[in-house]
Amino acid sequence: MTDIGTVRTGTAGWVYEPWRGTFFPEGLVQKKELAYASSRLGTIEINATFRANQKPESFAKWAGEARDGFVFSIKGPQLVTHIKRLKNCEIELANFFASGPLALGTKLGPFVWQLPPNISYDRDVLKTFLGLLPRTAEAYVALASKADERLKSTPFLDASGVGPIRHAIETRNASFDVPQVRDLLAEHNVAQVIADTVDNPSRALTADFAYCRLQGPARPDAAGYEPADIADWAGTAKGWSGAGRDVFAYFVHEDKLHAPDNAIALRKSLGIALPGD
Repeated sequence: MTDIGTVRTGTAGWVYEPWRGTFFPEGLVQKKELAYASSRLGTIEINATFRANQKPESFAKWAGEARDGFVFSIKGPQLVTHIKRLKNCEIELANFFASGPLALGTKLGPFVWQLPPNISYDRDVLKTFLGLLPRTAEAYVALASKADERLKSTPFLDASGVGPIRHAIETRNASFDVPQVRDLLAEHNVAQVIADTVDNPSRALTADFAYCRLQGPARPDAAGYEPADIADWAGTAKGWSGAGRDVFAYFVHEDKLHAPDNAIALRKSLGIALPGD
């Protein structure tokens, strides 16, 4: 019998001033916003890691503020994706992994690597990069142990409570939209990010989990996600989870003001209740 996967819906980040008084209740102090968000959402994508490595204390603080059962995903650093462009980046990866994500413990979810639109598909580069990504806690610690003096904090190598190490990659150049890329990602069990846009409407899966950064819907002239779109995504997510895949669905970018409402609507349409309901 196939185990049922877990569906988690959420947003990219939790600090957004227009959410104060809309998603966040009037008068809620900022230091309690993450706790409130975690009571209503199943996951949040940490984006601060894209600009610079964070410290173990920050990851531990975020884990302590979020409710039990909540999971964070983590965006990989631009140093790897945009500056090194996936090439010769083993030590940069080591420094990033050693910077503290393991301090999230049981709340550590997938890592997501967002490529710039001007990176074209190069099989050798992509294959080498995917081969560097750790997929077990042991491999993670082994790579993080290679951190060098550029890491400004003591390497954090305690993998207590950490589950499977998962990765997703967001390819934003049309050259990646070929079967060879999907086959290569599947070989490494790396999820190709599902964007739900007119230019990239594919819902193809390349891993044993699904990672969605929903920026659509994938309809021309759509102003935002409507109830019919949410119902459609609920059916898709239910099918994936019913086949044993965990699903991470983030509403991002174009309609950020309503991202929390969309995430809540999707999980409620799946019958998922959380403490904040």
